Amino acid sequence: MSTSPSLRQLFVATLLAGLTWTAQAADLTIGYQTGTDPSKVPQANGEYEKATGQKIDWRRFNSGPEVVAALASGDLQIGNLGSSPLAAATSRNVPIVAFIVSAQINSSEALVVRNGSGIEKPEDLKGKTIATPFVSTSHYSLLGALKHWGLTSKDVKVVNLNPTEIAAAWKRGDIDGAFVWSPALGEIRKTGKTLTDAAEVGRWGSPTFEVWVARKDYADKHPDVIAKFAGTTLAAYADYTAHQAEWTADSVPVKAIAKLTGSNAADVPELLAGSAYPDATAQKSAALLGGGTAKDIAATATFLKEQKKIPDVLPDYSTFVSAKYIP
Repeated sequence: MSTSPSLRQLFVATLLAGLTWTAQAADLTIGYQTGTDPSKVPQANGEYEKATGQKIDWRRFNSGPEVVAALASGDLQIGNLGSSPLAAATSRNVPIVAFIVSAQINSSEALVVRNGSGIEKPEDLKGKTIATPFVSTSHYSLLGALKHWGLTSKDVKVVNLNPTEIAAAWKRGDIDGAFVWSPALGEIRKTGKTLTDAAEVGRWGSPTFEVWVARKDYADKHPDVIAKFAGTTLAAYADYTAHQAEWTADSVPVKAIAKLTGSNAADVPELLAGSAYPDATAQKSAALLGGGTAKDIAATATFLKEQKKIPDVLPDYSTFVSAKYIP
C-alpha cells in the first residue's frame, strides 16, 4: 500500500523539525578535560547555562592538543587546556585568548612509578619506559624533571599516551611509570609511588598552570558570555575555598565532580587540594593575567623550542591573554 500524501507530509515535517532542533541544540560548544577542579560543579549542575543564557554542548577531550585542534578548526568556541599546549598553540598563532587561569598546578599532576619497577630514585629511570600525553602540562613537567636530574630522552624512553591509554597500559604492565593527571593519576597511585609532582618541578623552574581560552572572534562578538562564564568559574572557586573542609568524598559537589570526570570520589578531595584556584583579584594581578601569564607562556615556549617541540618563539604573547573578562 502506498503512503498517503498527508502521512508523507507529516513524516517530512517531523524530520525537518528534528533537523532544525539538532542544528539549534547548542549555541556554544565548550571543550573540557578530566582534570579535577571546582568548576566541574557548575558544569555538572547547569549553572554555566543559566549564567550565560546559552545552550552548551560540552565535549570531553583527552588532552590539551586535542582541544587546541578543535579550537583552531572552529569546532569549539571555548576550551580548557594547560600551559604547555597553550604555549604551543599561541606560538603557531592559533587565534585564541586566555581569559582566566583555571588552576595553578601542584600535586594534581605527578610522576608515579610502578611498584616492582626497580625505580627508587631518579637515576633508576635510565632504560625505563615512562608515559605522558605529549605537549601537555604533564609532558612539560616530565621534561623539566628529567632536565633537573640530568637525564634526557636518550636515557629514558618517553612514550605518548593519553590518560585513558596510560591507565590501560599500566594495568598490562607495558610502562614503568607515568606523569599524568586524574582520574588516571588516582588509579596508578594505588600500585605505585610518586617520584615527583608538578609543584616540585615548578620550584625547579618549570611551573605549569591551566587556563580557559576562547576563540578571539567569539570573545570579540560575545564579551558578555565570556565574562559570565568567568564569573561562574570564580564563584565555584570561592565556594570551594570557603568550604574546602566540607568537600568530603560523600559530599554533593565531590560526587558531582567524580561522576563528570570518572574519578573515584575518595580521591577527589586530595586531587582538588593539589592545585590552587586564583580569585578575581589574583586573576587581574601582575602575576597572572595582568602580565605574568604572558611571560610564563613565553618561558614555556622557549623550553619547548629547546626540546624541539615547537619551531619558533614569538617576541610577545600578551595579545593571547586578557584580564578584561574578569568581573
